[in-house]
Amino acid sequence: MIHYYKTQNGKLMPLEAAEKDCWIAVESPTRQELDLLIQQFGVDEGFISSATDEEEISHVQKEDDQTLVIVDTPVQEKQEDEATMLYCTMPLSFVVLKNYIITITLRPVPVLDEIARGSVKIENTAFKTNFVVAVLLRIATRYTQYLRQIDKISYLTEKQLHKSMRNKELIQLLSLEKSLVYFSTGLKSTETTLEKIMRGRILKLYEEDEDLLEDTLIEIKQAIETCNIYSGILSGTMDAFASIISNNLNIVMKVLTSITIVMAIPNMVFGFYGMNTPDLPMPYTWFAVFITVVICVFCAYLLHKKGYFS
Repeated sequence: MIHYYKTQNGKLMPLEAAEKDCWIAVESPTRQELDLLIQQFGVDEGFISSATDEEEISHVQKEDDQTLVIVDTPVQEKQEDEATMLYCTMPLSFVVLKNYIITITLRPVPVLDEIARGSVKIENTAFKTNFVVAVLLRIATRYTQYLRQIDKISYLTEKQLHKSMRNKELIQLLSLEKSLVYFSTGLKSTETTLEKIMRGRILKLYEEDEDLLEDTLIEIKQAIETCNIYSGILSGTMDAFASIISNNLNIVMKVLTSITIVMAIPNMVFGFYGMNTPDLPMPYTWFAVFITVVICVFCAYLLHKKGYFS
């Protein structure tokens, strides 16, 4: 799907067809749409191949008068059970041409949707470097927002785990831990890409662009630190709850074993009196019951004193 946008009177407006200095938003492109980019706009085929690779790492590349910038942007996904949340990253590609700025994504990206709706202000689509840096700043902000959500979800999940040790909460924590690994990898590669752009050799930077890019780098570095902190906390939490679950299982087994010992006593006593064994003391029904109760109570008291029922 291809959409065209251009700033008019300070507002981002949709267009029916491409115009000079417009933004071309390509989302989940078909082979025909990719061929259109190559034939009509002259996009390098190598750039198209890199932009449509879901495993492509963040980098910047320049060929003649075209520049390709690929960064990892965070996305939110629900798992099959519809309750477990997973955060991951996907490549967002910018192709900077002389007369156009093109973005290519394999799936819908919230950051670009916000820009298309006008939630994020774009100065002018004709200022291509400014457009790229503005989107990068928004991506950095989105990382921070999702990290806060991860921290909140992990806190709520931890509270639920205090009440019940179910697999559902542990799977959620595992998904969050995996999400932080994705974020950490994506943030570090994006930081490297931004530092290359900061040198000004790939994209021409004006003073305003440099200030905006510095803010973006600061935001990315803060997100990396936050990600590392949350990852350490979550890893420690997972280890702690693994130990707690193992300890709870040991307690359950200890209690069940104690109950089994106490319940085995009546079988032993009634077994002796039920085999017609001669010379048993007081072969009366009430005595067998009485001695069984006394021994059971005595054994239960000893086990309780030693803490086997708690």
